[in-house]
Amino acid sequence: MTRRMLIVSPSFHGYHAAIARAFEKLGYDAVTYCYDAVDSTAEKVWNKLRYELPTKLVGGDAHQSADTSSRRAAERVRDVAPDVVLVVRGDTLTEEFWQVASAGGRPVVVWMYDEMRRTAFDASLVSKYARIASYSPLDVQALVAEGIEALHVPLGYDDTAEPNASTEGIGVVSFLGAPSPKRHGALLALHEAGIPVRAWGRGWSDHPFDRARTWRLSSSGLPNGRDTPGPVAHAIMRNSIATLNIHGDQDGFTMRTFEAAGSGGVQLVDRADVSEVYVTGEEVLVFENAEELVEIARRVEARPEGFVALREAARRRTLAEHTLRHRAQQLEGLW
Repeated sequence: MTRRMLIVSPSFHGYHAAIARAFEKLGYDAVTYCYDAVDSTAEKVWNKLRYELPTKLVGGDAHQSADTSSRRAAERVRDVAPDVVLVVRGDTLTEEFWQVASAGGRPVVVWMYDEMRRTAFDASLVSKYARIASYSPLDVQALVAEGIEALHVPLGYDDTAEPNASTEGIGVVSFLGAPSPKRHGALLALHEAGIPVRAWGRGWSDHPFDRARTWRLSSSGLPNGRDTPGPVAHAIMRNSIATLNIHGDQDGFTMRTFEAAGSGGVQLVDRADVSEVYVTGEEVLVFENAEELVEIARRVEARPEGFVALREAARRRTLAEHTLRHRAQQLEGLW
């Protein structure tokens, strides 16, 4: 008998749809609901003025009323009447939602793709209604130390959004994702060393609409492009001389770790502990500082044929061990 699943998730980069496809491969009837969705343009403008602008000025991560998003998510649970609920992140959802989601003993699982320390996630509340998985090993350790059962489930590669025929990214070292001082510094070091670079994403883009919606007055000063859908993003990573994966305050590995490798890119990553998921030197390349990053990028740019085997090995490893279907199988064990 097919089990119906409701996936309650942020709309971030459409990953909710990718996760749904992974569970559909396991035989689930997966329905998605984005709890940060808005009903109208007027509501979107209000949320930006009421929530996003203040958090931009004083810090935080609020995009809309927690009560509103929780009430709507709870209504969706009632409408769908699923056999199981998977919540992705869900740190802003209130107790009203968790009570409705778990009503009648329905299994509820939370999968965190961000560190608890950087969110409003209340493990003591959520654990009363749901089982918890996280991409962060440190968070899992902390939860277990508090007597809360938790499972480490890394992020993964959406192999249903394979690279398409786009030629974007050829001839540059690419970066796709949100800007940060560390990422800007790495790209600037490459740029000033004469290595062609390009960063994609709304936080980098000089398009007037992207500048307005990210509250930016000035340019990053680096070659840039707009947000790109999954297959194009994967093609950019595949086509590039190499693609950067730079972490911030994170101990879990970002989605980009698996996407860059799965796309067949030459991944330049800033964490030696990536060896937990890929063979360094054979599947990914690790750098420790800007000087080493420049040296490695120059080497790849000068002799791209020497890294074909690395690209192929990274992709093989990803498809064999690190797809979202593999992660769905892990999560399935929690209900």
